[in-house]
Amino acid sequence: MTTETPQPRIMIAAHGLGKAFGTNRVLQGVSLDLAHGEVVAVIGPSGSGKSTFLRCLNHLETIDEGSVTIDGEPLATAGQDGRSHYVPEREVRRICRKMGMVFQSFNLFPHMTVLQNLIEAPMTVKGLAREAAVAKAEALLDKVGLLAKRDSYPGRLSGGQKQRVAIARALAMEPQIMLFDEPTSALDPELTGEVLRTMRALAQERMTMLVVTHEMGFAREVANRVVFMDQGQLIEQAPAAQFFATPQHPRTQAFLQQML
Repeated sequence: MTTETPQPRIMIAAHGLGKAFGTNRVLQGVSLDLAHGEVVAVIGPSGSGKSTFLRCLNHLETIDEGSVTIDGEPLATAGQDGRSHYVPEREVRRICRKMGMVFQSFNLFPHMTVLQNLIEAPMTVKGLAREAAVAKAEALLDKVGLLAKRDSYPGRLSGGQKQRVAIARALAMEPQIMLFDEPTSALDPELTGEVLRTMRALAQERMTMLVVTHEMGFAREVANRVVFMDQGQLIEQAPAAQFFATPQHPRTQAFLQQML
């Protein structure tokens, strides 16, 4: 008697995403599924729609066409009129809390200490008591190697330290999925490593992660799967080792020749 392999839990299901800014179509029929515990790296040239794709997944931008489902819950559905229709705003906010996002520009509150940056959202959005929020924040700062900076202001931190605080702040909301938008692109090379080490540790803990990155080494070593985007389209995707060893599409091949 054969036993069926259990189907993976799909955390993000994006199908046929279309997005335009005026006459500029930045996403054209982009589809991607992200399974629980999977790390997917999204690579491609500047202006290929990678960041817009990420922002559409957590409703920082709205899609024009297609559907997005987060952990089995529809965020936007494709209507018979060809347009995307979102669930009510309250549901949008609740569903999007399943995702944490880390931006390339840190986005920390400069007038708050590191600790205050971490406890603000859990207290105001989730209603967590201050004592519990502080304990969680201190544990996360310890995890990213920055507990000693708990009372510092962001202006006194290096870029790499700011980005690790930003990761800890996103984790403080206990997301099921982490989205990273070029998290090291604003950093000097020597500071990039400390951020990538933090992300590697998350991957080892089986955090579900979708990472837009230009760090080919990280994509090769850490990602389960690599996706290549160009001109608003998803051109190719494959397991990381296969993607870098035998890219199939000419545009992928040309891009990797430039980058590697």
